[in-house]
Amino acid sequence: MIYRLIIFLILNFGALAIGGLFTSKGVPSDWYTNMNQAPWTPPGWVFGFAWTTIMICFTLYMAYLWPAVEHKRMIIGLFSIQWILNVAWNPVFFHFHMVGAALLTITLLTILVGYFLFHFWPDLKIKSLLILPYFVWLLIATSLNGYIFFNN
Repeated sequence: MIYRLIIFLILNFGALAIGGLFTSKGVPSDWYTNMNQAPWTPPGWVFGFAWTTIMICFTLYMAYLWPAVEHKRMIIGLFSIQWILNVAWNPVFFHFHMVGAALLTITLLTILVGYFLFHFWPDLKIKSLLILPYFVWLLIATSLNGYIFFNN
C-alpha cells in the first residue's frame, strides 16, 4: 500500500506542479482578471487548498482501487487520460486562452472522474467517496469555465 501511495502522490502532485506553471502567471494576468467571471468564483486561496485536498483523496482512492480490480491496463489507461486532461486544462485555458477548448477538456475530465466514481463503486464501496471531492470540484470548475465561455 505504501508503494502505491508514493507512486500516486508523485503522479498526482506532479500533475498539479506542471499545471501550476501555467496557472501561477495566468491568474493575475490582464487577460484573466478583465474577464466577466462567474459570481460564484471562489477566492484564489481556495483553489490551492481544494486541489491539495483533492489530490490527497484521489491518491488514496487510486491506491485502494489498484488491488481491487483485475483489469490493470484499463486503470492505467483511464488514469493516464485523467492525468493528461488535468494537466492540459491549465495551458489550454491560461496560456493559449482557448476557453472553448478548455471547456471541452474539463468537461471530458469531469465525465471521466464521474466514471471512476460510479463504475468502480461496486469494487470500492464507501472508499469511492474519496474521489467525490474531485468530482464535485470539477463540476464547479466546469461551471466556472462555462460561465467564462458564454459570457466573454
